[in-house]
Order: sequence, then structure tokens, then C-alpha cells
Amino acid sequence: MREVSAGMRVYLYFLGCKLNRSEVEAWERSFRAAGWEVVPSPQEADVCVVNTCTVTQVASRKSRQLIRRLHRANPDARIVVTGCYAQLEPHTVRSLAGVDLVVENVRKDELPAILAGRPMPEGKPAPPSPGRTRAFVKVQDGCNNRCTYCVIRIARGRERSRPLEEVLREVNALVEAGYKEVVLTGVHLGGYGRDIGLTLGDLVEAVLTRTSVPRLRLSSIEPWDIAPSFFELWEDPRLCRHLHLPLQSGCDATLRRMGRRYTTSDYAALVEEARSRIPDLAVTTDVM
Repeated sequence: MREVSAGMRVYLYFLGCKLNRSEVEAWERSFRAAGWEVVPSPQEADVCVVNTCTVTQVASRKSRQLIRRLHRANPDARIVVTGCYAQLEPHTVRSLAGVDLVVENVRKDELPAILAGRPMPEGKPAPPSPGRTRAFVKVQDGCNNRCTYCVIRIARGRERSRPLEEVLREVNALVEAGYKEVVLTGVHLGGYGRDIGLTLGDLVEAVLTRTSVPRLRLSSIEPWDIAPSFFELWEDPRLCRHLHLPLQSGCDATLRRMGRRYTTSDYAALVEEARSRIPDLAVTTDVM
């Protein structure tokens, strides 16, 4: 990476999941706290940062196309690429015109410091823009599951949980900045805490009891990660009555080939129990 000075103008862009979005939002806070200007278009930038996706071949193609568009829009800008596509295809990414640096997924939380060449201050969230009330908080990264169709566990590595107190500080800072809803997100959200002696339930309970966030929402949770006691958390009305439970297939044989840990009848029973325990619950899903 060529030398980068303080006060640079940086353009941030992501493709794909809510986790990528939460990472970009965290980088934005760090850059602003260090005196960098986060600009709304690549034409204004000294550095363009791309958080890529590779969940499908289409996502990989879009990642390449985006990098090429950024270079055409501003040939003088230094392009820094990270994310899952960059992790799995680093040589391809480095060969694209304008790419100055590829940052591995395991180091992407350090990306602002890597660009600046020094530790970056922990920035406070800016007030939400008009009409926006929701913020995403990354609490966990990586996945230990072995679903046969998914490359994200390879791209993101083993499960890693953020310390509880660190998550609470971020949520409190977002509330102080004016956000009305926080979404807890991760690659395998239901795996939160297994590496640090906690559970996702412990985290949710702590956020509800130790912050004043008006609304708390959970991103996707694997069906096998939900125990009956988990539904008790919805006794607090601030926890949004929504569960995203990926099904992936309505065929049991296909689910076995996918490496999923449930049958369609298991899934249906879980949804029925959730709806009986949480009045007015909205359930969303993914089906391939």
C-alpha cells in the first residue's frame, strides 16, 4: 500500500450481507474520528474501500464489476479491497486495475488502522441521517458449521465472538447518537459466545437490561441454535417480534445433502412453538 496521510478522503462501499454493512459503518466511525473525510462518491475520494461478497457467482461477478467501475470513475484513487470474494480470490482481485491493497477477512476490523499506519481512535456514531433509525452491530464473525453448499465458513474462518462489554458500549453509543433500533448480526449469530463462555441469550438479555435501546432485532439464526428457553427473551417488548430462520429447502433428502441439522417437520414444529410463545411473531426464511 502506498503511503496514506491523515485527512484523506475515503469512499466506502459494500456488497452482500448485513454483516458487511455493519463493518463499513464501524470503519466510517473510525475514519471520521481520525479526521478523515468520508465522501459520498468515488470521484471525490483519495481512497476507495470495497467490502466484497462471494455468496454466489453473481455476487463474485458484481464485486469484480464494482472494482472496475470505481477505477474508471476515479483512476487516481487507491482501491482497497476486503471481504469474502477478496479472501477467496486474492490473486484475481490484485490483478484488477487500480487495486492497491487486499486485506484478509481476519484483519478487516483493523482496516482503518492498516490504511493509516497507526492505531485509530474509537469513533462515536454520527447521528442517523433523516429517515434512518436502524443500526447494525456486528457481534460475531466466522462459522464452525459445515453446510456443503456454503463457502462463507471458508472465507470467514472459525467462530469468533466480540466481548460482551464491547458490544454494550457500541449499543449505548448508538442510542446516545439517536438510533432507535439496533440489529445484532454475525455470520453465525446463534454461535455467539461459545468461544468465550456465553450464549446468544446472555448477550440479548444484557443488551435489554443494560442499555436503553428502544428496539432490538436479531438477524438470521439457524434453527438448531434455538432452545425453548430462548423464547422467554421476548417477554421484553423491546425485542422485535421477528425471527429469520433459514430453511434452505423443503426436501428432507436435499437438507441432508446440504448438511443441515433438521428435517422439514423439525422446522415446522419450531415455527409453531415460536408462534405459540411469541404473540404476533413474524417469521421470515431463505429457500434456495
